[in-house]
Amino acid sequence: MSRNHPVQLLLLFCCILFLRVAVASQSPTPQPRSEEELVHFGDLIDVDILGGFEFDWRGTLTSDGYLDGVDGFNEPIYGLCRSEDEIAAAVAKAFSKILRDPKVVVRILDRSNRAVVRLDGAVRTPMRFRLKRPVRLNELLVLAGGLTDDVSGEISIFRPRNMSCLPAISSPEGMKASFAPRPDNGSETMTIKISDLLSGKEAANVQILSGDMIDVSRAVPVYVIGAVNNPRQVYSRARITVSRAVASAGGLAKNADPSKVNIFRREGSETRSIEVDLDKIKRGVTDDVLLASFDIIDVASKSGGKRKYPPVLANSATTKKNGSDFPLKVID
Repeated sequence: MSRNHPVQLLLLFCCILFLRVAVASQSPTPQPRSEEELVHFGDLIDVDILGGFEFDWRGTLTSDGYLDGVDGFNEPIYGLCRSEDEIAAAVAKAFSKILRDPKVVVRILDRSNRAVVRLDGAVRTPMRFRLKRPVRLNELLVLAGGLTDDVSGEISIFRPRNMSCLPAISSPEGMKASFAPRPDNGSETMTIKISDLLSGKEAANVQILSGDMIDVSRAVPVYVIGAVNNPRQVYSRARITVSRAVASAGGLAKNADPSKVNIFRREGSETRSIEVDLDKIKRGVTDDVLLASFDIIDVASKSGGKRKYPPVLANSATTKKNGSDFPLKVID
């Protein structure tokens, strides 16, 4: 029995050591903080130094991300994208120069003024989005009702500096390099081809961050009026000919005179008229005319004369809104 005693002690020691390692490995690891818990531009922040009110503070961040008005004795307190506990520790360290073991409590009182995403342009419902989780471009386009008929081939994204604390999703190098910094204030801008997005290219489906301004470009129209079956605006992502524009407007009406088609084209401060004969184009006698942006194609009727002056058309693309009245949706 005494001969096995050292062996038993060794086994007991190994078991105790194993249990300690197992318990240590099962101890909870700190969870990553959500973006909601971090301080953003526009947040109303309260700093309470317990035991008095002389040094208490309530306010927002400066444009550089510091607590506006809190002077930590020549040490400004940085707050942007930091948690309440991190700011409290920084304030306590600064005030420990004049206070003994200061206890500091920091709270975010109001998050309603944080930057939102604005989506405008050729979408069914221009919207604003408040992001509480990672989101990609295609998801926001679906939530906005999809693209409209007058969409062009591009989407422009403008990203102001330091508006989001959300870390970028890991992505291929092509996506990381897609945003080009602007030299003025560190903001970024990029252009995405809709064809790349629709074809499923990952580099085109970028992550959207708080503060991004997304503009789905509209195609520039030409107008087809007169003796056609469906007078309308015609949108095209590429240059279009006069015969194709007339066909897109439902084709010639029964009383149309195909030899009397007039194109009104604005050039600088003047408008010039281009006469076109669709019959000659159809027979191949003359070339089909390529249209320019905002051309007005007027098809004359057999009983009517040719218009001398271009009509005044209402422009459906009215003044651009700033997006403040767009409906707001929270993505959580």
